[in-house]
This record gives sequence, C-alpha cells and structure tokens, in this order.
Amino acid sequence: MNDLVAFAHALADTTRWRVLELVADEALCVCELADILDMPQSSVSSHVQVLRKGDLLDSERCEKWVYYRLSEERRPLVLALRQHFEHSLDLNATLSRDARRAKTRLAKREKSCCPGPKVLAHASAA
Repeated sequence: MNDLVAFAHALADTTRWRVLELVADEALCVCELADILDMPQSSVSSHVQVLRKGDLLDSERCEKWVYYRLSEERRPLVLALRQHFEHSLDLNATLSRDARRAKTRLAKREKSCCPGPKVLAHASAA
C-alpha cells in the first residue's frame, strides 16, 4: 500500500507533472530542470525526490551529476494518465513554455557544467 500512496503523492502536484513532462523524452539533471522551471535547485531537488520515492524516475550518475528520466516501467501508466486527464490539467501553456525553455537549455548543454547522460540519453522515448 505504501508504494501506491507514494506513487499517488508523486503525481499530486503540478510542478511534479511538469518535471515528468520534461523528463519523459530527455534525461535532465536538477540544475537543468531548475533553469527550465525557473525554480531554485533545492525546490526542484525536493520534487525529484518525491518522484523517485514514487518509483517514477530512472537515474544515471555521470561524474558529479545525476540525470533523471521517466521510468521505463512506469512510462505506459504515466502516459495513459496524462492522455486521460490532458484536458483537465489546464497546463498546456505552461508545458509549452517549459518545452521551449528545455530546447533552449539543452542547446547550451555542451557549453555548460553538465556533461550529459550516457546511458539514459539512448533509452527509448515514447
């Protein structure tokens, strides 16, 4: 029962849904997520930990960074929930802005402090 509660808790926040949208197809580190979401790294890190406890994220350590991506095991369920509730989420403008900011941030990855993931970069995307 605790797994179910942790999973439901992880999905019960707008910011965590935004994080899941961002890491659905691209592995990102906390500093990249913080830049994209325009939030302090400590806040993003707290949200990421809740998502990890809900078993929603795969992770990869690369040097001193940890990259996160939507769990392959949970992907079908999360995508089905997103599709089912997409009209009631009222996040479309925010998610579109996040996607634009992510594209801009990822274009700078090679010149930033973040080296980028190795394994999760090649994981299958939906």
